[in-house]
Amino acid sequence: MDKGFAPAKVNLALHVTGRAGNGYHLLDSLVVFAGVGDTVSATAARGITFAVAGAFAPGVPVDDDNLVMQAALLLASRRGVRIGAQIRLTKILPHAAGIGGASSDAAAAIRRLAELWRVAPLAADDADVLALGSDVPVCMRAPVPQRLGGTGDDVTPWGDLPPMALVLVNPRVELQTAATFAALERRENSPLEPPPAPGFDAFTRWLARQRNDLEPPARALVPQVGAVLARLRAQPGVVLARMSGSGATCFGLCRDLATAKQVAKAVQISEQGWWVAPAPVLG
Repeated sequence: MDKGFAPAKVNLALHVTGRAGNGYHLLDSLVVFAGVGDTVSATAARGITFAVAGAFAPGVPVDDDNLVMQAALLLASRRGVRIGAQIRLTKILPHAAGIGGASSDAAAAIRRLAELWRVAPLAADDADVLALGSDVPVCMRAPVPQRLGGTGDDVTPWGDLPPMALVLVNPRVELQTAATFAALERRENSPLEPPPAPGFDAFTRWLARQRNDLEPPARALVPQVGAVLARLRAQPGVVLARMSGSGATCFGLCRDLATAKQVAKAVQISEQGWWVAPAPVLG
């Protein structure tokens, strides 16, 4: 994977299992990365500057509020870097969409700038990396599928998954993570079942028994989530449809990329205002 590529992070399952003493929610989640995402490029410069382009550039902050800038400043400080960088983010993924766009951007920035500055990247389990955002540590481990636990600090490789593809669909409605968690009625839920036997059919049967505990509150906040899921479930070739993360992006799971592309085309024709992207699951 190119060091500047920031793939979409997709929660194939997300169980909320409790709440930590600091108020953060405890999770048990299977995270994969899709072959669609933003791109972070960087060239040497006197200071650190940041610009954003792409379909979803409008509304993206270009100051220290952006996780890319925070990641760049953190890496420079920790590694004693004296040269700067001209950083450019090409924003392909929608905002506040449940697919880890900002976190994946920050992780890609750390990888790309470490390469540019010829320094070691920050470790994925570094406390300062977690402080950037709870999804940044798992995104630092892209593209390998991961099991995410705790408050985002417990990340372990999942192991091999069968080849598969996704159709990502967002109704172009932003949904803030805090709002979805605040609307969650039950926080003490069961963890993921033990991993399944190898093979696509066994995996999808297992996955169908798992959940996204944030899907019900997200649907209450954004009814379009239900419409997206209904549209995906109606498509031939979609084995399973579920919301990712805190929403509002949903995915349709397909056996292969060719099928995912057919599904994406059908959804795009019927719902031209939605963001639709077919992509392989990376690994």
